[in-house]
Parts: sequence; structure tokens; C-alpha cells
Amino acid sequence: MKVVIDSLFLIQKMSKTAIITAGGIGKRMGLKVPKQFMLLNGKPLLYWTIEKFYKFDSKMQILVSLPKEWIKFWEDSCEEYQIRIPHKLVEGGTERFHSIQNALQFATGDLIAIHDGVRPFVSVNLIQNGFETAKLKGSAVPVVELKESIRTVSENSSKAVERNNFRIVQTPQTFQKEIIAQAYQQDFNSSITDDACLVESIGYEIQLIPGEDQNIKITTPIDIKLAEILIK
Repeated sequence: MKVVIDSLFLIQKMSKTAIITAGGIGKRMGLKVPKQFMLLNGKPLLYWTIEKFYKFDSKMQILVSLPKEWIKFWEDSCEEYQIRIPHKLVEGGTERFHSIQNALQFATGDLIAIHDGVRPFVSVNLIQNGFETAKLKGSAVPVVELKESIRTVSENSSKAVERNNFRIVQTPQTFQKEIIAQAYQQDFNSSITDDACLVESIGYEIQLIPGEDQNIKITTPIDIKLAEILIK
């Protein structure tokens, strides 16, 4: 395990950045517009996600990564729905990896939280816990326990496994800037599924924190039905 930070750095007041990735195109929803732009209680879904970080700290830097072809659409949406929360738009890349890599070039915070744009129900408490833990430990990755039985499957068979040994990983995943910046200096690898995996691949230990059941990722039509209930 690498040494994360020195004690002097710990006691400094650390600035914060949120990178909100919103690169989905809504294939599983069967939509004409990406799911992050769907209306939820009268405003685009992405607005509710941005708002959570603004509520946590109105002075923190908020970067939103969007596909190039949808940036104008979002700018028009901000005018139409009177979205006034300060945030900087960053052009997304071919993969999520490249989108975050692009956004890191503009990040000014000592601590950086990376969050899915379609997770609008993250709580302020979870955001705060992530930043506080990353400040002390270098990283903070929220996870929740599995509630159902799981099995590993192969071509011709399956086998039950102990669910207590597994966790579901959520966002925001929060890191000290020098750690996540170093991780994103690597080349893209399709086997790396999230930021925690990328950081772990360069030798850092990942610190897990409790996630939240309501911190769902809006991916399918049934998720939208649940989101309509949660927003109320």
C-alpha cells in the first residue's frame, strides 16, 4: 500500500470538485433523448443530480461531462427550465474513461468526487462522508449489501456463492486529486469498470463507506417509475 498523504496536507482546508458524468444515450430506455434529460417533477433528471452537490457546498466546483452533440441541448434546457446552478460543461469522450480524463484537466479541487449523472437521489450526507473519508484515507467508495441470493454461472452450470462476500458499488467515488489524476494517466482498458478499479490498479487501497439504497442509477423504465415516487 502506498503512503497516501502527509499530516500537514491533512490539516489544510481542502477545496472540492464534483465531476458529474452524463454520457448515456438512453438505449435501454428506448428514448429519443438521453435519460439524463428526461423530465422528473418538471425539471431534467440531470438538474436534480447537480442540485445535490450544490446543496452540499454552493462554492464547490461542479463539472458536467456531456457528449459533444448534446451540449447545446443542455444549454437550451438550462434556459428553458431556469437552471441557474453554476457548473462548467466538459466535452465527453469515446468512453466514460475519456470523459473523466477530459474533465480532470479542468478540476481545481484538492478532493474530487466522480458521480453518475443519472443518480439524482444521492444524499448530502453521503457526499459529505465521501469527501471527509477521502481527505483522511485517500479514497471513499460507497457500497451496499446484496439482499438477494446470487450465483456464478458458466456455459453449462451455475453455483451458489456467499452473498456476504460481495457488495454493490455506487457513486460518488471520491479521491484526493493527486491519486485520481495519477490513475487517469494510464491508457484505457475495457476491463476497468469504475474509478475505484483504476485507482486500485496503480497500487492504492480502496476505502469503502456505507452507500444508500435510494441512491439508485436510472437505467431502465422501471427505474423512472421508482424515481417519480422518490422525488415526491
